[in-house]
Amino acid sequence: MAKFGEGDKRWIVQERPDGANVHNWHWNEKDCLPWSKKRLGELLENVTILEGEGGLWIQTTNLDSVTGDAYVNIRKGKIIPGYEIAIKVNWKGEAKDGSGNSLATVAGILEFPYVADENADDDPEVKVSVKDESPVGQRLREAFHAKGKALVLKKVAQFVKEFAAGGPAKDELEGKATIKVSEKSEKATRIPTPEVKEAPSTAARAPQPKAKEGFKTISLTEKFHCRPNNLYEILMNDKSWKAFTQSNAIISKEVGGMFSIFDGAVTGINVQLQENKLIVQKWRFSSWADGHYSNVSFLLP
Repeated sequence: MAKFGEGDKRWIVQERPDGANVHNWHWNEKDCLPWSKKRLGELLENVTILEGEGGLWIQTTNLDSVTGDAYVNIRKGKIIPGYEIAIKVNWKGEAKDGSGNSLATVAGILEFPYVADENADDDPEVKVSVKDESPVGQRLREAFHAKGKALVLKKVAQFVKEFAAGGPAKDELEGKATIKVSEKSEKATRIPTPEVKEAPSTAARAPQPKAKEGFKTISLTEKFHCRPNNLYEILMNDKSWKAFTQSNAIISKEVGGMFSIFDGAVTGINVQLQENKLIVQKWRFSSWADGHYSNVSFLLP
């Protein structure tokens, strides 16, 4: 086993000279805010809400702003989306009388104050405001909210669905994941037959060293390009754990609760939990003697 701090080539994954992240094995983060602005513009601009019904014409015009964070993390070929954004879209409206004469032309703002991955399954809040506070302006605003809310929410739901699939990183991920079956089969046929050697007699065997007894403390610092709450969620959510490790997991989120990870190979107890900051647990392998645990702490600065 390699000693901590030593670059033993048997255990250290070295950087490739060409800088390639083969099959997206290592953690990779892609900024998706520019893509989000472009895609939301395509979805929310020039959307017709009303076209003459009740003498009202309402249409969105242009995307005013998209602010916040939007990114996609890829680890072992798995997509982990993250976004917290606020969206503003300009809209215009016009009211006409029965003869087709314009009564008023107004402008306003359609706003989604908080669209985030944590509430992806719920409809975000929708605000519709108008710059003209006259009765006609208020009538147009109320008509937008009554007739247009479901339509614009459907547009945002389409964006959320595409983002969850990887957004701009989807094509890149699918391209790198393509492997020809014929190439894999060819490599499989090239496995050399191991040479069989006769085992030495019992008398000729060297004495086996006695296993060391006692305890050791191992401290590791790893840098992940994500927010502490994302890493905390991965470590304390059995679905996220399963997605990352490709193994079954049952994880309690309560202090004193039990957990089982890596298909039951490791079990333990939650000792201390500070959401998005600290995880202290007792781990034990199924092969260990009863009552033996390893104290494991995750400090998320």
